[in-house]
Amino acid sequence: MTMTAQPKQKYSPEEYLQLERAAEYKSEYYRGEIFAMAGASRNHNRIVGNLNGLFYNFLLAKPCNFYPSDMRVHVPANGLYTYPDLLVACGQEEYLDDETDTLLNPKIIIEVLSKSTGSYDRGDKFEMYRSIPTLMEYVLVDSRRVKAEVWRKEEGTWLLAIETNDLESNLELKSIDFTLSLHDVYNNTEGIRFGWD
Repeated sequence: MTMTAQPKQKYSPEEYLQLERAAEYKSEYYRGEIFAMAGASRNHNRIVGNLNGLFYNFLLAKPCNFYPSDMRVHVPANGLYTYPDLLVACGQEEYLDDETDTLLNPKIIIEVLSKSTGSYDRGDKFEMYRSIPTLMEYVLVDSRRVKAEVWRKEEGTWLLAIETNDLESNLELKSIDFTLSLHDVYNNTEGIRFGWD
C-alpha cells in the first residue's frame, strides 16, 4: 500500500480575508497558508494589558493611536498578514481597504514573547516587519523572564538600541518620545525569572 501526503490547501489573500473576517478566532496568513494563532498565558496577557494602559494614558491628546492585538497588519512586500500584540500608528493611518481592519503603516510594533512564538517573533517575523517603510521601532518583551529589547531604525539601518533584564530600567521609544518603566510593564505578573538564563 502506498501512502502519499495530501497537498496543503492554498488560499489567495482575498480568500484569507473573507474567511478571517467571518471567523471567531484569529489566524495569520503567509504565502497561501493560514496559521491559527494559539492562546496566551496569564503573564503574556498581563503584560499586554499593562502596555495597553500605559500607551492609552500617554497617547491621550497626541496625534498617534495604539491598537491592541485585534488590529491586523499587512506587509505588502512579503504578503504577511498578522496581529502584533500592540502597535502604534501616527498621523494619517493607511488601510488595505474600506474595512479599516488591516493597517499598512505602523510606526511601532510590540511583540510579547512566549515559549512557542519567541524565536519566530525575534527572527523571521522581525525580518518581514523590517520591510514596512513607516516602522521605526520594534519592541520585544519576554513573558517568562525579565528581558526586553528595543530595535530602532536609524538612517535606514536596524540597530539594537536597548537590551535589558533589569526591572528598574526603562525602555525609551524615541519615535514618539515615550519612556516605559519595565517595572510597570511587568506589574502583577507571577513567576517571572530574572537574569539571562
